Amino acid sequence: MVVRLPSPHPLLTRLLPPGRSRDRVADAGVVLMASAQTWWTVASPDAMVSPHGGASLVLFLVPALALVFRRRAPMTVAWITAGLAALVWLMELAAPGTLLRVDADQSLEPAIWWPPTAPLAAYAVMAFPREGARPVWVRWLPVAALLVPIGVLDDVLPESALRRMSVQETGSVDGIVFRSVAVVIGGALIGMYVAARRRVLQGLTERAERAERERHLLAEQARAEERARLAAEMHDVVAHRVTLMVLQAGALRVRAPDEPTRSAAEELRGTGCRALEELRDVIGLLRRDPEGAATAPAEPLPDLSVLVAESVAVGVPVELAERGEPPAASPAVGRTAYRIVQEALTNARKHAPGAAVHVEVRYRTDGVTLIVRNAAASREPDTELAASGSGMGLAGLRERVELIGGTFTAGPHAGGFHVEASLPAYLPAAEPSP
Repeated sequence: MVVRLPSPHPLLTRLLPPGRSRDRVADAGVVLMASAQTWWTVASPDAMVSPHGGASLVLFLVPALALVFRRRAPMTVAWITAGLAALVWLMELAAPGTLLRVDADQSLEPAIWWPPTAPLAAYAVMAFPREGARPVWVRWLPVAALLVPIGVLDDVLPESALRRMSVQETGSVDGIVFRSVAVVIGGALIGMYVAARRRVLQGLTERAERAERERHLLAEQARAEERARLAAEMHDVVAHRVTLMVLQAGALRVRAPDEPTRSAAEELRGTGCRALEELRDVIGLLRRDPEGAATAPAEPLPDLSVLVAESVAVGVPVELAERGEPPAASPAVGRTAYRIVQEALTNARKHAPGAAVHVEVRYRTDGVTLIVRNAAASREPDTELAASGSGMGLAGLRERVELIGGTFTAGPHAGGFHVEASLPAYLPAAEPSP
């Protein structure tokens, strides 16, 4: 079980805009730039704004700091900026000189837009529409509210104040108003372009992802059709032939004149019956519907101590360690677990004679993990014995494990060999055809 520690800053995590680290770095840069512009406009010696002991700077920093939420709440940020602009205009209209130093004797830098964050707020409200965003005309409302106090700047910035400014290419209050309006509208138009470009890129990405999903679905459909074809051939050909072999072995057992022949026929019949059971499991796996197939009946996992006893009887030192309570599992899972241990012990006898073998079985409520390790061989293996077999045992086990939804690894380990498989307890399997 994975334990996830709570975030040390859950409130900050909820408030900060979602996105990649690059976006957050960009947001931090925008806030710093807006704060610097605000300081230059409000707190510099030649500023048009009266300092009031730093209170004016704090007031004008509110919309600058609000830009940290420009992705999550762009409308709110824009309305805060428009509200401050309207507040400045109303205060100056009611009491001239309260915030703006229109009667100062020294040279002053002219105001270009009020407040300094206006173009950034206009950009944000257009560039970052949230899901289910309001129509474009609604997002233009705070921009229009920003333009109103800028458009009536001549009401609070008389020509007499303009003439006392330092030598600037301002021309008139109308020139300041025009540039301010142009900058704010330009920020909004750039934001609209960025939002449109983002929508186009998102549409192209979704189309590519949809095409990829369709490709996977077609490939999965082709695999399902091939598995169904193989299942039909196995049922119609292989299962039929094995059934005939079992029947013939049964008949031979009845008609055999001597006991050794009857015993051999019975063993052949039993082997054929087990082969039919495993074949039915494989056919069921090939025909299964992962979404709607029924779950195969559960049964106890096989007793692996029998395999260990067989290896010990032929002189192979094998240690079996079982951990946990064995769960009930699908028949195919039990037979696969038995086959894995059997193949691993057989390979140890063939390729690592005299080596100690450790078999570890970890039972889980949702499956079982099998680990078989053998040490290095204590003597040279028999050449003929090692060369016997098809050489496809481990590859066949891997395919069988993956077919039932498990994982399989095998390879050298500490001078010996290591086989590990993790199997689920249950798997959907269709009923075999009659």
